Amino acid sequence: MGGAARAVLLGFLQASSSFDVRDSTGKVCIIANLTVAFSVEYKSSGQKQFAHFFLPQNATSQSHSSCGEGNTSHPILALSFGAGHLISLNFSKTLDKYQVEELTFHYNLSDETLFPNATEGKVMVATQKSVIQARIGTEYRCINSKYIRMKHVNITFSNVTLEAYPTNGTFSANKTECREDMVSTTTVAPTTPKHATSQVPTTSPAPTAAPSSPAVGKYNVTGANGTCVLASMGLQLNITYVKKDEKMGLDLLNFIPHNTSASGMCESTSAFLNLAFEKTKITFHFVLNASSEKFFLQGVNVSTTLPSEAKAPTFEASNDSMSELRATVGNSYKCSAEENFQVTDKALVNVFNVQVQAFKVDGDKFGAVEECQLDENNMLIPIIVGAALAGLVLIVLIAYLIGRKRSHAGYQTI
Repeated sequence: MGGAARAVLLGFLQASSSFDVRDSTGKVCIIANLTVAFSVEYKSSGQKQFAHFFLPQNATSQSHSSCGEGNTSHPILALSFGAGHLISLNFSKTLDKYQVEELTFHYNLSDETLFPNATEGKVMVATQKSVIQARIGTEYRCINSKYIRMKHVNITFSNVTLEAYPTNGTFSANKTECREDMVSTTTVAPTTPKHATSQVPTTSPAPTAAPSSPAVGKYNVTGANGTCVLASMGLQLNITYVKKDEKMGLDLLNFIPHNTSASGMCESTSAFLNLAFEKTKITFHFVLNASSEKFFLQGVNVSTTLPSEAKAPTFEASNDSMSELRATVGNSYKCSAEENFQVTDKALVNVFNVQVQAFKVDGDKFGAVEECQLDENNMLIPIIVGAALAGLVLIVLIAYLIGRKRSHAGYQTI
């Protein structure tokens, strides 16, 4: 079963979209491979709606991208797609570093395909400063999901390799690794996962309102040497398919824990968790890196039966080039925020309130927690706000004491 599952997974690898930007002489100034998922909030008939879609494979970079002009302008990677949508990465550099100084996303709400019945049919703009930074002469690499949150827009980058100002027109041998790929070493006592709000990117040009979050279920896989996978999560599958009338359809499925059966297989450096609900099956392939003593999710395999309106009755997809849910062996990975795993451009697996541990599990108990980067960022914001408020109170107090001292000094004894 293990070898067969690996063969199926390897047969459905999904590549990132590839782009480059060249100057008038043909010299490359930006080269990039990346996957981009969008989640956009908009109004329709007075109600909040969400459009969810990926950067399509046929996005173009030629017309809006530029290598800049000396010191007067900087290189820009601008990717246009659909009916007037444009995402641009504006680069700059110092003596030893280059960075995406600003990320800008223009989206056209008059595009009925992505934003049906939108109240405002105009082009909207969302921006974010200082998104990516790397050393000059190195390839920036970020396999895990990198979340960019803006007003009404969330953008998720994954499977990213890019380089600005390359010396020979190709990726450099040296790499700058993103923070998301660096495993957190912070450990805390295990806690009960919190409930997360659903935001479900889809791969379809037919968006839908965000569905309710799936219920959290607990699953395990046990082998001859005990439990090799212990997982707690809400699970949602998002499939885009072609209908019989050649239009696009969207199938959103929440797994119901008490109706979901779990099975799997334990090997020395691989573990498979199979979850079956109704006519849908998802297989999670976990891998052990013995040298670094880390485990991570390397592959996801999906098979399901589509609605009767679908042109093809069944659907299968797989990706065995992931690097998600990474933690130290003996610890558990935990993320209260929703995470989205792109299997292919037609399949997305969303997990909610996930906690998972593989290869070294003590029965049905999770080990010490390694928090996901998104949760750590969410925890950091109130700390920063609290520190700022405490500093403000201290400044006011000092000012009051100084003012009081001066007022006393002004009195004379008669």
